[in-house]
This record gives sequence, structure tokens and C-alpha cells, in this order.
Amino acid sequence: MEPNAHDRDDRPRSRSIYLLPNLFTTGGLFAGFFAIIAASQGRFTAACVAIFVAGILDGIDGRVARLTNTQSEFGVQYDSLADLVSFGMAPALVMYHWALMSMRMDGDTLGKIGWLAAFLYAACAALRLARFNSQVGIVDKRWFIGLASPAAAGLMASFVWTCHEFGWSGEELRYGALALTVVAGLLMVSRIRYNSFKGGSGPKSDRVPFFALLIAVAVLIALWIEPPVTLLVAATLYALSGPLLWFRRRKQQDSAA
Repeated sequence: MEPNAHDRDDRPRSRSIYLLPNLFTTGGLFAGFFAIIAASQGRFTAACVAIFVAGILDGIDGRVARLTNTQSEFGVQYDSLADLVSFGMAPALVMYHWALMSMRMDGDTLGKIGWLAAFLYAACAALRLARFNSQVGIVDKRWFIGLASPAAAGLMASFVWTCHEFGWSGEELRYGALALTVVAGLLMVSRIRYNSFKGGSGPKSDRVPFFALLIAVAVLIALWIEPPVTLLVAATLYALSGPLLWFRRRKQQDSAA
């Protein structure tokens, strides 16, 4: 006898479906781990590309879980641990091997400051992820509180990638790299709001203006022509957008008062 609809709905899902989003998470974790290994070998372009690959996979795994209705608490926690490696440890160590390690040329104290700055970034990424997980159900989804760890990792990786492609050594730019590492880390744990680009809810929430499509096409063309520079410009503008919007709101509040 053919089972009725109720029996079909109660049938357990294939375990392969539940495994699918975690495979993307594992791919992101692998990319982050590869970035660490590549940076230790001086292969900085490969390391930076791997971080961006991890970012792409990080954006895919959650969407796959929602599309297949396979969200789970295990997946959430696994994703956070993978993000800590890919967007916390990997960018910190890539920056350390590329530039911050050279701080020891200026003395033992500055040498310690170099690796401590890398640790500060990794610790801030861990704190950012922990805060995000603890507040995921109570914050406005239209905004990130603090710079998201993938965006901070993109800023770090694109800086190293661009400078390396143009032949600028980390040794020459070690103080700029130090400043960028500290600022990126502190932005992650700040209370500054960043647009999440998730929009609101409702039938019109996914609609965007026509010029946004033109901008997307222009960005894709720029990525094809000069990937590291385009990514650095995009990451820098996004990192600056939070503080600029904060100053704008403060100015408006002062004017209203």
C-alpha cells in the first residue's frame, strides 16, 4: 500500500543532506589552514587567495543549510570554530610572516610588539565571534555590531596581496602593517555598526535599485582586471563606512540637541 503524505513527511532525511553544509564549512576550514601553511613558506599570494576562498565558502554554507532546511546547532558551532581559523588565525599569521616578524629588526621590544599585534587580532576575532553567537537572536539583522571577521580578514589579506603583487616587501611596510592589524582587530570588537546588506523582511526585501546592478557589474570587471587592488579598495571602504556613519549620526544628534 502506498504511504500517505503524512508518512512521507515523517520520513527521516538522508544524512548526506545534513552533511552538505558542513562540507562547505570544512572546505573553508581547509582554506584557512592552507593559508597558514602557505604564509609560513613565503607563498603570500596563495595564502591571501585561500583566505578569500574561505570567505566565499563561509557565505555558501549557511545558504545551503537554509535552502536544504538542514540548520543545526552543531553546524553553527562548527562554523564559528572554522571562522576562527580562517578569519582569525590565518590573517594574523599571514600578516606576521609577511611583515610583523620584521619588527624584531628594530629591537627585542618591537619584535615582541609585532607578534603581540598578531595575537591581538586573533583574540579580537575570537571575541567578535563569541559576541555574535551570544547576540544572534536579539540584534537587528540589518547591522553588524563591530566589523565582521570575514571583512576584517579580507582587509588584511587584500593589503598583503596588493603590496606583494606590486613588489612592496613587508619589511618596508612593517609599521603600516602593524597599524592595520591593530585597527582591524579593534574594529571587530568595537560597538560601531556596519551594514550587513541583509535588508529587512517582506516581499520587497530582496529588491535593489538598478544602479546597484551596474555597480556590481563594474566591480566584477575590476576584479577581472586587478583582483587584489579591487578587493583592497572594497574592504577599505567597507571598514571606513562604520566609523563614518557613526560620526555622521553623532553630528546629527549634536545638531538636534
